[in-house]
Amino acid sequence: MKQQLEDIDVAVEEIIAESKHNLWAALEEWEFLLEQKSLIKRVSQQKKKRESKDVQIVDYEPKYQEAFRALNVEWISAYFEMEEADYKALDNPDDYILKKGGKILVALYENEPVGVCALIKMNNSEYDFEMAKMAVSPKAQGKSIGWLLGKAIAEKAKELGAKKIYLESNTILKPAINLYYKLGFEKVFGLETPYKRCNIQMELVL
Repeated sequence: MKQQLEDIDVAVEEIIAESKHNLWAALEEWEFLLEQKSLIKRVSQQKKKRESKDVQIVDYEPKYQEAFRALNVEWISAYFEMEEADYKALDNPDDYILKKGGKILVALYENEPVGVCALIKMNNSEYDFEMAKMAVSPKAQGKSIGWLLGKAIAEKAKELGAKKIYLESNTILKPAINLYYKLGFEKVFGLETPYKRCNIQMELVL
């Protein structure tokens, strides 16, 4: 058996010497790469990338008002309770957001509104706009919709001449907080807020 194993070792070494690539080194490399990021995670990321190509970000129109309200009510009610400031923005986005110089963007997947985000004009010497009312339908999560909306809102703010934008959130929303950091937001302190649920304030320098 010992001699046979030695023969196998020599035969394998011959194959390695004859081949253009070292199989064992390649397997070690694959093992290392899969330890860094599993195959299932890589497949999931590829799926997200593929599906995100089918997402369209469009400007708000009156026909999207119901979706703008429903998507926000859905996520707020799942974690918190609706507050007066929510009703002001969601029941009358034209007067509360658009006519004051703000913007609303809508994410469409297969022509259905599945995500929304607003840019609200602020009366503040430090910040031009607040990024607010971002909501994505649970059935459309995993398609990078939050990332696409956040990037598009930041670009829209730049187009409007903004230097900094502000947001408020709650640390219980870990995926959202991670998204904001990924977009480049950093923690700030001290601004007054109309929301009881707010326990973190952030800014993005454009």
